[in-house]
Amino acid sequence: MNAPLIPELRPGQSIELLKELHILTRDGKLNQDSRRKLKQVYHLFNFIEPLLNELAKDETRNLTLVDHGAGKSYLGFILYDLFYKKAARGSVFGIETRDDLVIKSRDLAQRLKFDRMEFLNFSVEESIFSSALPPSVDMVTALHACDTATDDAIRFALKRQAKYVVLVPCCQAEVASTLRKHKGRNLSRSVLTEIYRHPLQTREFGSHLTNVLRCLALEAAGYQVTVTELIGWEHSMKNELIIAQQKELPRAYPRQRLEALIQEFNLEDLKDRFLCDS
Repeated sequence: MNAPLIPELRPGQSIELLKELHILTRDGKLNQDSRRKLKQVYHLFNFIEPLLNELAKDETRNLTLVDHGAGKSYLGFILYDLFYKKAARGSVFGIETRDDLVIKSRDLAQRLKFDRMEFLNFSVEESIFSSALPPSVDMVTALHACDTATDDAIRFALKRQAKYVVLVPCCQAEVASTLRKHKGRNLSRSVLTEIYRHPLQTREFGSHLTNVLRCLALEAAGYQVTVTELIGWEHSMKNELIIAQQKELPRAYPRQRLEALIQEFNLEDLKDRFLCDS
């Protein structure tokens, strides 16, 4: 079913999908909460649509998008509904380790006749090396992928030579845990330890440092990286949007800076996670 005459909706939007995503109420209307959700959906799509349009200019591209750590495949369904239906080419793959969510997404895609969507129950290793996915992809996304799942998406993107990588990281604990582990030793070694001496600051600084390392990892693989605010802070504190475009830029300097930060903050335990090889 297509969208009725609701001013906020775009022509051709699937009402059934919007209900499934709880963006429309069960009777197909917008209330204050659903209107806010719809605004967030459009805001994220406005960042991604120009990238897809740029990819579409090259008729040799398959417009393959892989949504890593897809969960309920919220993002994949929205992108398919707003872009891929009209494009009449390209495929969207959702990668998720929870089989029940994969099954539900498959069922919904079948009901909506979203024929160029596929959902795979894969681990990171399986997704990187599986022949069920194309050897190269055009875009990799990860929306609110928790902790190390965003790093997994980056690793997958580099292995599959993605042209674009779009990330909205969520909760991040691994770097903060490592900072906490070495904090006592670092206090006497570097004044920078004062930045994260208190537990709350360790958590917040660890989250920030994680994203800094991710950006450098992408730059060290030749990507041009931009970081911006996704939505207003009143909606979510997990608000950072990282967009990377492969441009084969010089890699040596960002790699040096990445290695220097890892050494400065005693993160050698995590070196293999951030020093990715494409």
